[in-house]
Amino acid sequence: MIRGIRPLLRGSTYSGVLFAYCGALASLPLLPLALLPALSWRSAPESVQVVLVLLVWAVLVGAVGLARPVRRALVVSARRLLRVPLPNPVAGRRPSGSLGLDRWRTPIWLVLHVAVGWTGALASGVLFIMGLSLPGHWLGGEARASLFGTSVRVTGGWSWVVAAVCVLLAVTVCVLVAKALRWSAPRLLGPSAAERLALAAERELLLAERNRIAHELHDSIGHTLTAATVQAAVAGELLSADPAAARAALRSIEESARAALEDLDYVLGVLREERSGTAPTRTLTDLPELLDRLRHAGAVVEPALSGELAQVQGTLSRAAYRILQEGLTNALRHGTGGPIEVRVVAAPDGLDLTVVNRTGARTGPGAFPTSGRGLPGLDERVRLLHGEFQAGPDGTQHWRLAVRLPVRVSA
Repeated sequence: MIRGIRPLLRGSTYSGVLFAYCGALASLPLLPLALLPALSWRSAPESVQVVLVLLVWAVLVGAVGLARPVRRALVVSARRLLRVPLPNPVAGRRPSGSLGLDRWRTPIWLVLHVAVGWTGALASGVLFIMGLSLPGHWLGGEARASLFGTSVRVTGGWSWVVAAVCVLLAVTVCVLVAKALRWSAPRLLGPSAAERLALAAERELLLAERNRIAHELHDSIGHTLTAATVQAAVAGELLSADPAAARAALRSIEESARAALEDLDYVLGVLREERSGTAPTRTLTDLPELLDRLRHAGAVVEPALSGELAQVQGTLSRAAYRILQEGLTNALRHGTGGPIEVRVVAAPDGLDLTVVNRTGARTGPGAFPTSGRGLPGLDERVRLLHGEFQAGPDGTQHWRLAVRLPVRVSA
């Protein structure tokens, strides 16, 4: 008996029974409307009238479940009272291509909720009253068992046994009511197959956006910190010998940091799901400014630009800028001070990007460890654009980064 009563002692069972009984009581205002057809058809047999009332009542209850605010309220209440992990309903219109039965899941749940609530309330109420009245013959109660026309009256100590059985059955009914609702809630109130697909699509878009933001943050902030570290080292060395050059390096640090702060402000706004400003736009037309910042850092840059770079599409132009930025950052980090060759060719059928620099361990001012995420990030970015990516040694003393992107040049 203790094992049978133990589930009732759980908070979820108490709240589940309360949830079921509240659903049953909430359907009472619809009962007068359900009685109208039976009252207008008085000549029908009593059994037919009862069935008709129940059917109309069920239809009215189900109609209430068609309203979307009702489903949201049911999901919230079931999550709190039944302790089932239900996600919030998908906002907006129903997903296209959803099954016709999906819209009826909430009405079916509401009818089931009311039916289980009334069944549990009536059954447990009758059993509990029997368990209280039989032992002392309160309210003139007695136990009588009938089988095939034979009636046996239960008196004496057996009345206490029957009373205990009635109480135990009342407890069992309460537990079954809570379990029935907890079992059916995820299946009828949870997201449908179409809604799960919509949620998965939204999640995929969110992950893609965050992955893109991670690339942007790595390229922008990584380049700025690399250039600022080298420029600060150069400014420190030239502060006494060439103050003008040192001031130019400090101005370049300021400009790089200002651009990086714009990128960082936008990224933080997106990650916090706030309405951030317009995303900073860096395209191939900003490449000369990028090269100037590298020169202020003491790098020797040898650019070779051909084609109408301003005519390249915005998306590919922004991606090309970030690819070159990462390639130049790696050259600044790992190069040994030799010239950095930058080649950009915009042709009608493709965009070719090449960065070549001397390789070797950087020592002295500006030396720092790296994360190793640059090249894998570049490879992923290029693959998403259906391009070709190559990076590796070019001879014994050079490193070569080569990227080809499919491109359309507008007239």
